[in-house]
Amino acid sequence: MANKLYEALESRILLLDGGFGTMVQQYGFTEKDYRGERFRDWNVLLKGCNDLLAVTRPGAVREIHVKYLQAGADIIETDSFNANAVSLADYGLEAYAYEISRAAAGVARSAADEFTARNPQKPRFVAGSIGPTNRTASMSADVGNPAAREVTFTQLAEAYTDQARGLVDGGADVLLVETVFDTLNAKAALYAIDTLAAQLGRAIPVMISGTLADASGRTLSGQTVEAFAASVSHAELLSIGLNCAYGARQLLPYLERLAAVAETRVSAHPNAGLPNVMGGYDETPEMFAEDVGEYLRRGLVNIVGGCCGTTPAHIFELSKIAEQYAPRPLPEPRHTTVLSGLEPLRIVPEANFINIGERTNVAGSAKFARLIREGNYEEALSVARAQVDAGAQIVDVCMDDGLIDGPAAMRTFLNLMASEPEIARVPVMIDSSKWEVLAAGLEATQGKSVVNSISLKEGEAEFLRRAAKIHRFGAAAVVMLFDERGQADTCERKIEVAERAYKLLTGNGFPPEDIIFDPNVLAVATGIPEHDGYAKAFIDATRWIKENLPHAKVSGGVSNLSFAFRGNNAVREAMHSAFLYHAIRAGMDMGIVNPQLLRVYSEIEPELLARVEDVILCRRADAAERLTEYAQEVRQTAETAPQAPDAWRAGTLEERIGHAMLKGVADYIEQDALEGYEALGTPMAVIDTLLMPAMERVGALFGEGKMFLPQVVKTARVMKRAVAALTPYIEQGSASQAHNAGKVLIATVKGDVHDIGKNIVAVVMACNGYEIRDLGVMVESERIVDEAVAWGAQCICLSGLITPSLDEMAHVCEELERRSLRIPVIIGGATTSDLHTAVKIAPVYSGAVIHSANASSNSQILAQLLGPDGGAYIDKVKADQQALREEYARKMRERDLLPLAEAREAGRSIRPHDPVKPLHTGRMVFPDFDVADAEPFIDWNFFFPAWGLKGRYPEILDHPQRGAEARKVFDDAQALLARIRDERLLTLQGVVGIFPARSEGDDIRVTDTRGREKRFPMLRNQTRGQENRSLADFIAPSGDWIGCFAVTAGIGLKELTEKFRAEGDDYSAIMAKLLADRLTEAFAEAVHTFVRRQMWGYETGEPLTPKQIVRGEYRGRRMAFGYPATPDHSLKREAFDLLAAEVTTGMRLTENWMIDPGEALCGLMLSDADYFSVGTIDAQQLEEYADRRGMTAEDVKKIIPNNV
Repeated sequence: MANKLYEALESRILLLDGGFGTMVQQYGFTEKDYRGERFRDWNVLLKGCNDLLAVTRPGAVREIHVKYLQAGADIIETDSFNANAVSLADYGLEAYAYEISRAAAGVARSAADEFTARNPQKPRFVAGSIGPTNRTASMSADVGNPAAREVTFTQLAEAYTDQARGLVDGGADVLLVETVFDTLNAKAALYAIDTLAAQLGRAIPVMISGTLADASGRTLSGQTVEAFAASVSHAELLSIGLNCAYGARQLLPYLERLAAVAETRVSAHPNAGLPNVMGGYDETPEMFAEDVGEYLRRGLVNIVGGCCGTTPAHIFELSKIAEQYAPRPLPEPRHTTVLSGLEPLRIVPEANFINIGERTNVAGSAKFARLIREGNYEEALSVARAQVDAGAQIVDVCMDDGLIDGPAAMRTFLNLMASEPEIARVPVMIDSSKWEVLAAGLEATQGKSVVNSISLKEGEAEFLRRAAKIHRFGAAAVVMLFDERGQADTCERKIEVAERAYKLLTGNGFPPEDIIFDPNVLAVATGIPEHDGYAKAFIDATRWIKENLPHAKVSGGVSNLSFAFRGNNAVREAMHSAFLYHAIRAGMDMGIVNPQLLRVYSEIEPELLARVEDVILCRRADAAERLTEYAQEVRQTAETAPQAPDAWRAGTLEERIGHAMLKGVADYIEQDALEGYEALGTPMAVIDTLLMPAMERVGALFGEGKMFLPQVVKTARVMKRAVAALTPYIEQGSASQAHNAGKVLIATVKGDVHDIGKNIVAVVMACNGYEIRDLGVMVESERIVDEAVAWGAQCICLSGLITPSLDEMAHVCEELERRSLRIPVIIGGATTSDLHTAVKIAPVYSGAVIHSANASSNSQILAQLLGPDGGAYIDKVKADQQALREEYARKMRERDLLPLAEAREAGRSIRPHDPVKPLHTGRMVFPDFDVADAEPFIDWNFFFPAWGLKGRYPEILDHPQRGAEARKVFDDAQALLARIRDERLLTLQGVVGIFPARSEGDDIRVTDTRGREKRFPMLRNQTRGQENRSLADFIAPSGDWIGCFAVTAGIGLKELTEKFRAEGDDYSAIMAKLLADRLTEAFAEAVHTFVRRQMWGYETGEPLTPKQIVRGEYRGRRMAFGYPATPDHSLKREAFDLLAAEVTTGMRLTENWMIDPGEALCGLMLSDADYFSVGTIDAQQLEEYADRRGMTAEDVKKIIPNNV
């Protein structure tokens, strides 16, 4: 059945059942019912042990399954949520876990099979329910001992193994690990299931579903949705989802976040709203379906159902709407390296460089080693906290010391780290050379950690065994470049070992994005010539790995590099910074770095930098000697003439503030900020002219890889202190103008923790009389909108510093649009811009979205927005944004264009055209074409959408929802069409001709009946990667012919519609116009068929059916002016003159080249052509074309606005 389950998921959204406990409550079972005959004398009360009912009351359990199946559920969950030894211990039933699980699966299997047999086209499936147990592996129940745990990973894995085996043996199609409140518990379940699958020799499909604890949107153990997804991403999941805790409406923003990162299918089974004061649920089936329907409309899910408070009635309401929506498509694998603590860490190029804190390593920190040996874990924890505060994005923990019990110390320390959210938010690197220590760490870590390390030192078999274990635990792995021959020290050896390890790992199912190579940073300039090339070998090997081993990452311990210069921090700092600069450019993603031993690359003295880079890049044979000499000079200078540490204080105010920001020195920033206030007169001048430029310089250096995150973190702290010092003066300046100018809500969007800019803006706006509500940082879009509505905000200000914040700002606007709100939004932050706001954010919202360049601008924008001329201001903003969008779109199109000469060369080389001589040339006039002859060629597919009825003809006539209405309008159309035909209410007139033609460049030259040549200039496609065609390519340079036509079915339409409207029958008037439009197209098809067979004569043999003709299954094409291949409407003038259309028919051409009546077509017919689109053209072709048309370029732009 597993294959059928995957097949069903490809084609539709599957329905999960609803609350099982909700249904059990309706039976009112007594203690006696729970016990049954078998457990009649059990010495513990059993009422409430719902899982036992699968053994003692299987008939009732089956009845509940049947009710859900009757309601339309595709998947039913087994009655086994707590059927594991850990949970059943409360009832003394541990020994019965396997039996209960197997019985629960058997009951569900029986019911599902019965319904599948009734309708094999709708197979039903059984999901083995595996709950979280009533214990937590990553939190302490003892407030006095945060390292204590009620249950171990091993105990959980053993319990889950019995439960999973019972469910599989009982016939479950898939196992559902649900209501996950502690991801470590879930990882134990996944570990158990994967181990069981290996023992059974077959795959076991697994669904996993987390639950959120409160309004924070995190699990009980503290993880965000994204961190939860990353932590279980190692398992080949059938789906990942969310259930319980929230109602459908409250769950929506978190489900959106999950769907944004999930690389597998997404499920959701929320509660029937939030519990009421009595603990019940009030959301009706209709209300529930309406809220869950939003998941479907947004394309977020593949599987939906219900949890607490939901019943078969709720699922039945879902079944009515589920078939209307397509399932969420499976995204292409992204192969992004994502680690997690309580929050996710995406290792992507935009992250620049990931800093791994090295001080919680007993081998690298004497202080930390002493604290661990003494058992002083509380102080040891402060070492980890200090690293995270200093900007470490991963914390390396190593307990390898002969005097320490490694596994116990690792377990204790990681348990303590988990109790500190500020530390636990970052991922852990579990560092040890001993497998038992690594295993202890993996069993204590709920997030996706990194194991440091494995290698080929002990051979392939042991390497793969450990890698498989690490993957089963859900961790990434550092692969040290060692093999059986020892350490890889040259570039060639590093490449050899890396390539071998990569092939072994990926060939055995280890994800390439979870491979982190450490090519070994070794000491240079040691005086041993063999060591001289170590740094360059690392950099060159890194470059090769990134170019040849897709998705793998590179790390290294940087401090090893400068081992020969211990005690000379000036040289060591320069070596580390220069090495990182070059290694990062080569592709190094992360490293173990002491931020205290780093300098800003661009601030290193030129002479020192040159000598350091000579060593690192191996540029001179005497590089090591020269750096050693320089190091001695630096040491001697420092000893004989030590520079005062505060010498930089002698600079100008601008220089001092710039230095403080660059170096992260906060000691004097308050007094410098206040000095700036005295000198410049206003606090905002200090912020705008001194502080912000310094911050921007830091941001630029970070982007160039010349500064690193720990240094940027220190800069941010300096900035905060400066702003805090200025804030009272900003407030003081506005005391005299205290008034309520309006209510403004401000927030830093979800995923972004930066608040300096937001805080400045909030202060400035408050000082200008605005009432401010500051929601802080990391704020969900739903909460922003909820708070704005509840408070009555007149404007929303969104702040963000990082690139992903831009998408979050768009999500806020999408949510405002979804609720039909029109609260103005101001966008601000370092990565924002007028252009991005116009192109990416403003289009998703009908209200005003305005970009603010700086803190000072906000108040000016608000004054205009909320002032008496606010409407005019918004109109101007929107007009300016539309101009920006158009200019951006033009530039984007031009970027993909070939030069015109290249496009012409490419287009004409595709295939030659062979002319076909017509049987008859000249004109043919159709003064009154029979409607009955055009009728068979009507394409009804374009008729129904005009009435708002989407669907293909004739299938739409039988559509379950739209079929009845579609049949009604179709019957009405047939009735009016019969009247048009029989009563001759409309006249079909047209003229067609075949004329001698030749191509000349991109022009088609056509000779009329009097021997005069007319020029039809054509445009050429210039888009890179497409066939660069022009219609002129389908005409030979000499001896060819071309067809021309003009047809209408609109003669008499004006009188007919006026008659209907005079009778008050607008419906028939609209119907008449739609039929005239369809008849015009059909008339053109009929005339084209006549031309191909009777006039030109190249179509012979059995005539095509009307259906084949409507589908275009014939040779040759008719191209109406305005079509993508011939976008210039003004060429109708040449065509009308060629055909004498205004003499031979009732059609007239206006000065703007519109045909009267409007239901008309005019264009060219070619015997050998394909449809294509000209698309965007460049300025050169525009000028050339305008010249050939005898127009100005500006006039041509107005005629073909979509092509320029």
